[in-house]
Amino acid sequence: MLFTHPKIQEAAVVGVNMPDDPGTDLPRAYVVADPAHVSEDEIKEFVKQRLAPYKQLRGGVVFVNEIPKNAIGKYLRRELRDRAKRELGLVGGGGSAKL
Repeated sequence: MLFTHPKIQEAAVVGVNMPDDPGTDLPRAYVVADPAHVSEDEIKEFVKQRLAPYKQLRGGVVFVNEIPKNAIGKYLRRELRDRAKRELGLVGGGGSAKL
């Protein structure tokens, strides 16, 4: 549905576990768009007007330069989920995660 927004070139949504509610996956969008022309709030409002409450982007909207894909162009949602965990500080361990 995000592809129908005129200012979004690509988008993928993944479920992320938030630290304050570990039992619930919240939708988080990764969007290829110019943040100077479209805001996170505008994207959230766009979704709010078109989808059910449980599909709202409560996990946030993250602007990226590209969405990871495999050789045939399929989105690599696992990489996006791993990225979300790093961004939210949900990954433990000895190394530092680079975003």
